[in-house]
Amino acid sequence: MVGKRAGDCYSVYSAMPVSHSGDRRREKFGSIQRGDSPLAGRRSPLVSSAAAAHPVKAAGFSVVDLGKSSRVSLMLTPEARGAFEDQARETLSTMAALLDKTPKMQVTSQTVFLKDLSTQAQCEQILTEHYGSNRPLTNFVFQPPCSGAALALEAWAIGGSEVQIERFGPHVLAVSYDGVRWVHCSGICVGESSGGAYEQTISALEQMQAALIKGGSDFRHVVRTWFCLGDITATENGKQRYMELNRARTDFYNEIRFCCSLPVPTIPHGIYPASTGIGMAGKGLNASCISLQTTRKDAFLLPLENPLQTPAYAYPPKYSEKSPKFSRAKAFVQGRYVTTWISGTASVVHSESRFFGDVAQQTIQTIDNMQRLIAPENFAFHGIKGAGATLQDVAKIRVYLRHAKDLAVCKPICEERFGSVPAIYAVADICRPELLVEIEGVAFSRYEPIDI
Repeated sequence: MVGKRAGDCYSVYSAMPVSHSGDRRREKFGSIQRGDSPLAGRRSPLVSSAAAAHPVKAAGFSVVDLGKSSRVSLMLTPEARGAFEDQARETLSTMAALLDKTPKMQVTSQTVFLKDLSTQAQCEQILTEHYGSNRPLTNFVFQPPCSGAALALEAWAIGGSEVQIERFGPHVLAVSYDGVRWVHCSGICVGESSGGAYEQTISALEQMQAALIKGGSDFRHVVRTWFCLGDITATENGKQRYMELNRARTDFYNEIRFCCSLPVPTIPHGIYPASTGIGMAGKGLNASCISLQTTRKDAFLLPLENPLQTPAYAYPPKYSEKSPKFSRAKAFVQGRYVTTWISGTASVVHSESRFFGDVAQQTIQTIDNMQRLIAPENFAFHGIKGAGATLQDVAKIRVYLRHAKDLAVCKPICEERFGSVPAIYAVADICRPELLVEIEGVAFSRYEPIDI
């Protein structure tokens, strides 16, 4: 695999064609059970996670050691109740205290989960006062924390002697290190005045494309997307709003060859990004994405599909007239490190929802799906031996629950399976009405090539 320069940008080629033969996968992976994979314990972990000893009890952080750079993931939900300002400042104070333990770190991006839409302006003012001119990219999503707090904060910080940060306005920021340039696009908001879900999605995608170009990238290099859609399961002109998002995404992606790569069998127009499509309050759409470019010849991208799930882009029309165009996960192999973005994952086997009305079993199935997806056996099946991760390699998770009351059931299961991995639990509608929980995450693991 080699990187190839295309015009003024660098592209990343897929390691090899990916087969999506469901029958073959089910046979090959039939013996994988819960628990650590065969490779677990042989490699020193890149991720160390812990709960924070601080008044913000629902606080977790993880440190990712990538040699020439380090990342810190913070997932913070204030314990105190009361005025919004008090909760917001308590959360920021906790973040500052945690970052003091990892000096020379700079927060580059953050997502704020709000209980009340009307508090966004106040929150923006508080954030500006806290960060000054170094305010990170900020994404506001209207998904109330399940705990009842007024807000929750997810933040990413990075540090290292070779790290360079470029700012291109309020929606775009680039981070470069070790021969890789990441362009983050965030805070793209489209109101209901722009039209229905189809028009909102097209507008958001066009705005992200313009923002990426401003940052020296474009949509071909996007590896991860997020779409938070208000009233996601509501009917609009006879069609579900999520289905209209899928129709718009399909139409937009038809003009894009992702990663500037050769087509991968069964995936038209290249390799789809990992993605989350989730509900939020209101009628608008909030979108964000990450792209990457590299000059490295030892870097490549690998789309991952779950051996027990039909690829989303191959779903039958009964789920969406135009199928959801995303990969279950996207792995970026960079030298001896692997970053794996895990798309929003739910209790789906093959293409069918499982365990109607049972949030405990849905949570277990969802985590089982995630574990199988990132397992070394699945990387090997996709052609990359010596890579893969366990649930303990996940640096953070977002857990979306349809009903806040289900937190008492879901959270203990997540803590048992993921351990001390930092998490935020937020209330959001899932794209299918019968689904009660959805989880996403990102894992960091080592790559130790094995000769075939």
